[in-house]
Amino acid sequence: MKSLEATLEKVTGRSKHPEKVRRYIVAEAIYQNSGQIAPLDEIVRLKEKYRFRIILDESHSFGVLGNSGRGLAEYCGVPIEKIDIITAGMGNALATDGGFCTGSVRVVDHQRLSSSGYVFSASLPPYLASAAISAVDYLEANPSVLSNLRANVATLLSELSDVPGLVITSHTLSPIIFLKLKKSAGSDKTDMHVLDSIANQVLKEDSVLIVSTKRSTLDKCHLPLGLRLFVSAAHSESDLLKAAASLKRVAGSVLS
Repeated sequence: MKSLEATLEKVTGRSKHPEKVRRYIVAEAIYQNSGQIAPLDEIVRLKEKYRFRIILDESHSFGVLGNSGRGLAEYCGVPIEKIDIITAGMGNALATDGGFCTGSVRVVDHQRLSSSGYVFSASLPPYLASAAISAVDYLEANPSVLSNLRANVATLLSELSDVPGLVITSHTLSPIIFLKLKKSAGSDKTDMHVLDSIANQVLKEDSVLIVSTKRSTLDKCHLPLGLRLFVSAAHSESDLLKAAASLKRVAGSVLS
């Protein structure tokens, strides 16, 4: 947040009429690359102080955070009116395709009028839209699915608390569990080779999919190196125990 505030100070200082400039803070609710949760209350405070708007991506938090799964604003107790634009992909909790972008009536009307000249995409097929609606209806009718997800996350976190050579750094409510090396070899290339070896061996020996960090020369920020596991409410306890046991065994052999 200190870095964010310093950036806002810098950007605001460049403008002679800051109140007339359209500026946005863009954040992920749950960061895909680390499993951390954004401190929305602090972001909103900075937004109001420097007169910015917020675009919040809820792709990994919609259907996950909050008492009813409405996302980060519900979880943090932040009034939804303080979030200018919310976007989310529907391929995670809703198990369909496409995405949505929403906000106030004014924001939505502006998007409908102005975006067609800049966004060239086909509308969502009706059956995928119906699938998304059905998923939302199911979530509203079966709030216990959220309890199941959180129980599964807690189970896997507990089982992975003592993985040899690795440490969990993701948030305790995040369904994206992120583990990084306890001790770096001093080289990103070497660390990536070790992490890839673990992920590949777990997949080959036990058919458990674990994702290692993938970096690109186009990345503008230094992504953390580590391994990611993705937890679902549909996972059984045996699924989670198998994944944890496989990772412990392989990490122990690779990092010993």
